[in-house]
Amino acid sequence: MKNNLPSVSIIIPSLNEEKYVGKCLDSIIGQDYPRENLEVIVVDGMSEDGTRDIIEQYIRKYPFVRLLDNPKKITPCALNIGIKSAKGEIIAWLSAHNEYVKTHISKCVKYLKELNADAVGGVIKPVPKNSSFIGKTICAAISHPFGVGNSALKVESKDKTPHGADTAFGVCYRGKVFEKIGIFNEQLIRGQDMEFGLRLKRNGLKTLLAPEIISYYHVNSDLRSFIKHSFNDGVWAILPFKYTNIIPVSLRHLIPLVFVLGVLCAGILSIFSALFGWVFLFVIASYFTGSLYFSIKIAFKQKDARFIFAMPFIFAIFHFSYGLGSIWGLMKCFIIGKDRKSQAEKTKIN
Repeated sequence: MKNNLPSVSIIIPSLNEEKYVGKCLDSIIGQDYPRENLEVIVVDGMSEDGTRDIIEQYIRKYPFVRLLDNPKKITPCALNIGIKSAKGEIIAWLSAHNEYVKTHISKCVKYLKELNADAVGGVIKPVPKNSSFIGKTICAAISHPFGVGNSALKVESKDKTPHGADTAFGVCYRGKVFEKIGIFNEQLIRGQDMEFGLRLKRNGLKTLLAPEIISYYHVNSDLRSFIKHSFNDGVWAILPFKYTNIIPVSLRHLIPLVFVLGVLCAGILSIFSALFGWVFLFVIASYFTGSLYFSIKIAFKQKDARFIFAMPFIFAIFHFSYGLGSIWGLMKCFIIGKDRKSQAEKTKIN
């Protein structure tokens, strides 16, 4: 190499991403980091659309791009396959569903070195798959504090100073991290990033979130997909407790569960007691009052009055779908039982 920069292996899990994998690879190839220092490993879950054909086209054009198979088809397995094959001093996890600013890798490497961090990543900016109004409201809901709480990963901040976090997006890890704490928990279909970040923190390693490092996430722009995705996110806010001995999520992930359980219990008990009827009405009225307030602010920001009427329903769909998913996840934990021995703790790099 003609420079003193560390080599970086970029791992990209993919599954049926023909609409986005090309845009993702273009944004990675367009990075301002020297290409001779890059290795791009796409680990594909045996896609049945045109994803693999697109990747093959890039492989023929760019020799630093490789394709590996992921027969199990889930993200943590793809990551572990990539980690075991990676040759770089730094290992980055990027999503095939995103596009990245051209300074993503260089800024991560810079902060790894200058701030003595073990992992550095950025934030997500959701963009609708199409220009529909519903798509815009969904993006507004999942990037607003009323929608996702204090998620520094998704809520835009005026302060762009890198700071400590439990996790980040598009993370670059020092290779030694995996040697010290193991690889990703393959039992976690979702939430593997949060569990890994908390495991990293528990072992005295430092993750930094740099708000200036932005990736653009393509969000489904129809209500059916939004409800399904929110429900599954809710399920996997709870199921990780079954597969690990540490608390694998933050408090904000559990708030929809508490809220929806409270509403359901108050609603059922109101049949037998007028007091619970008033409690039920108070909770619902308070929720929609807060929702309407933030919806008005969003409408002013977007300069579109339609958001005033649409956002309260989108917020409610988001929170109740997530909360119901968490209730289902809780039921599955009790029905299936809990495996006290974490897969992540059983699996080390050989």
